[in-house]
Amino acid sequence: MTDSPRLILASVSPRRRELLSLLGLPFTVVPSSYEEPPAPDHPVDLPAFVTELARNKARAVAEQEPGAFVLGADTLVSLSTERIGVPLGKPADAPDALRMLRLLSGAVHTVHTGVALFQPQADGSLGVPQVTAVRTAVRFRALSEAMIADYVATGEPLDKAGAYGAQGYAAPFIESFHGDFYNVVGLPLCEVGRLLEHGGLPWWQHRRQMPARIG
Repeated sequence: MTDSPRLILASVSPRRRELLSLLGLPFTVVPSSYEEPPAPDHPVDLPAFVTELARNKARAVAEQEPGAFVLGADTLVSLSTERIGVPLGKPADAPDALRMLRLLSGAVHTVHTGVALFQPQADGSLGVPQVTAVRTAVRFRALSEAMIADYVATGEPLDKAGAYGAQGYAAPFIESFHGDFYNVVGLPLCEVGRLLEHGGLPWWQHRRQMPARIG
C-alpha cells in the first residue's frame, strides 16, 4: 500500500481531533497562526462568516505546509433560525457564559460550522479551497439558575462557542436537534468526507487497521 497523502488539521480543538480520527485517516495537527476576531455584535450572514473564518485558519497553515491537504473549521452559535443573525462565539469570561446560557435556555438556536479544505496543487500554488457550511438546529430545555451556575463553575463552557459542549456536561441540556449532531460538537463529518473525496482523497481507501468497535 502506498503512503496516504498528508492531511493536516489546522485546529488544536480536542473535539475536532477526536471526530476527524473517526474517518480512520492518518493526520497531524498544526495550530493555525490566524488570530480569530471576536464575534460581531450585529447581524451577519452566518454561513459566509464561519466559512471565511475557517478559510483564514486553514490558509495560515497551508501557506507553511505545501503539498498537504489542510483542513480548517470554525463554529458559531446563533439564536436566529435564519441565515442572518448575531453570532455567539466563545464567552469572554464566566459572566459572559452565564449570559449566553440564559439566552439559550428553553429556546431553539442554530449551530453553524464552516469548513475549508486546501488541497495540493501540481504547480505548488496555494489554490482555491473547497468550503462549505453546515447548520444544525438545537433545542435546549429550560435551565434553572442553579443548573447554569453549576455548569459554568466547571469551566467547560469557557472555550466553546455558545458557552456549551454538546459532548460534555451540557449534554442533558439538549432536548432535541435537527441536522448533523457532529456539527454541534464542532466538525460535520459527512461534509468533511465529501470535501476530501472531491479533493481527490477518498478517505475510506486509507483507513488504518483498527479493532472492531463493540457497542
